[in-house]
Amino acid sequence: MQPAARPPVLVPQLVDDPERVRRLVEEQAPYWPVQRYMSNAAEYATLSGDDEATEMVVGPVFRGDWAFGGETFADVDWLLHHPALVDGARRVFDAEIVRPEIIYANLTWQLPFPQGAGHTDIPAFRGFDRTEHPVTFLTIMGLSGLFEEERVKIATAVSWFYRGRDGGFEYWPDGPDAPSVVHEGAIDNTAIVGDNDFMWHRVRPTGRPEDGMVTLTLDSELRRDDAPGTWRIVTGDEVVANFPGEKLRVSLSWKARVFTSAEDARRHDEHTDDLGLDEVLRRFSADLRGRGIDVEIPADPERDPDFIRLLQRTYVRYPST
Repeated sequence: MQPAARPPVLVPQLVDDPERVRRLVEEQAPYWPVQRYMSNAAEYATLSGDDEATEMVVGPVFRGDWAFGGETFADVDWLLHHPALVDGARRVFDAEIVRPEIIYANLTWQLPFPQGAGHTDIPAFRGFDRTEHPVTFLTIMGLSGLFEEERVKIATAVSWFYRGRDGGFEYWPDGPDAPSVVHEGAIDNTAIVGDNDFMWHRVRPTGRPEDGMVTLTLDSELRRDDAPGTWRIVTGDEVVANFPGEKLRVSLSWKARVFTSAEDARRHDEHTDDLGLDEVLRRFSADLRGRGIDVEIPADPERDPDFIRLLQRTYVRYPST
């Protein structure tokens, strides 16, 4: 029942001055581990493509928010409303209205870091989004196909500011059962605009075994070093790594809500036909019963590890790699 993603759009040169973006990366430090988005091991397993909850591994991937809800936290208004990104979003969704809302930076230190099974981004639904609900529960809702009528269409552009040959981008534009496409090598200052809430994608492998490895925790942070052009990772008062800026893989994620018409936007803005948790659980329960699965809804269904794993096994199809 998983909805089909719409074909993505490639932007071969995003900005005229890539150094402006690199200066922003430095100015907005420090950054924190992306795993802080996940509340427990079951959520981590679901988003990582594992069948069972495993110990959460904190990898060398750090994140920082530059804009949220249309509010900018840095000098990025020019990037938030970039014409190439707005046009790409309009083309992907055949949209009449594009509302840019989010920019966040993902920074990866080029340690050996294996690629995961692939993932989709976090969808939103009318009256039901990540401001009040866990990201893994939302992801499964989207992939189930049971809430497509209430889905808020979100265009995502991923861009890169990194000159290395590794750490590219792999995506499945025709669905998880079809062959993937690899965007690697000359990715610096390029972008791909797509329906990433339903288009599976992943970062290609980074680093080399001889670069070594460090142990990170959710309290680790990526900071600019005192020496110009260098960075360090700290955990508490301990400096666990130092490295030059050219080893830092920078990607930016840009997101916009898109609407096919003024009526579509009005329904969203005026909160007509919003989803509530009772209706979400009713649809899940009815569909599970239709599949012959007898389930008792737990006290905290959005976070209960056993219930999350049941929904994962039922509704999530990972790409064949």
